[in-house]
Amino acid sequence: MNSPALKIQLPELKKNCNLKKIAIFGGADVDKNHPLYQEVFRVARYLAYNDKVVIDGGGPGVMLAATEGAKSAGGKTLAVTFYPTDMPNFEGRFGENKVDKEIKTANYIERMFGLMYQADAFICFQGGTGTLSEWATAWLLAHLYYGNHKPLILYGEFWYELMRVVNENFQIGETENLVYKIVRNEAELITALQEFESELENRCQLPHETTD
Repeated sequence: MNSPALKIQLPELKKNCNLKKIAIFGGADVDKNHPLYQEVFRVARYLAYNDKVVIDGGGPGVMLAATEGAKSAGGKTLAVTFYPTDMPNFEGRFGENKVDKEIKTANYIERMFGLMYQADAFICFQGGTGTLSEWATAWLLAHLYYGNHKPLILYGEFWYELMRVVNENFQIGETENLVYKIVRNEAELITALQEFESELENRCQLPHETTD
C-alpha cells in the first residue's frame, strides 16, 4: 500500500504591488568590524529612512547588521526565526538581534518560506549555503509567480560572475533573468529599488508620483 504523498505548501500567492517590506539575506559569520556587516548596516539604514520594514532571520552577522542598521534610523524590524535543537551548524536565534516583531517557526523550511511570504522584495548579500538556499528559493518563486513576482536584488560585484556561470550551465529562461537586478553599491541599489517600484506601479496600474 502506497503512503500518502507529503504535501508542502508554497508561500501563499498575494497581490504584490509595493515594496514596503524588504528581506535581507547574507552570512551569519561576520562581526561588526567586517566590511560586509558595515555595508549591510548602511543599506538597512537607508531602507528604514525610506519607510521600509527590514526583515531578517533573527540571527547574527548580516542579520544583526540589518536589524541594527534599520534601528539606527528609527525603522521597523521583523524577524522570522527558528530555534533548532539538533542542528549544530545552524546559528538559530541570536539574543542580541532585538527586533520589533518576531515570527517563530517550527523548522528551517518553514522559516525560509516565512521569510518569502512576509517580504515584498529581497536583497541577497554574500553568505554561505543558507544564503544560497534563500536566494535560489526567492528566484524560483519569482519565476513560478512571474507577473505577480517579488523583485530580487543581488548585492555585490561577485554576482555578475556567479550568474554568468549559472546561465552558461543551467537551463535558465528569459523571464528568469528579468526578476532580479545586480547592484555593486548603495547608489545602484537605490536605482534598482526605484526601477522595481516603477515596474510595480505599471503592473498594478497605480498612480505615478510626480514632482513639480
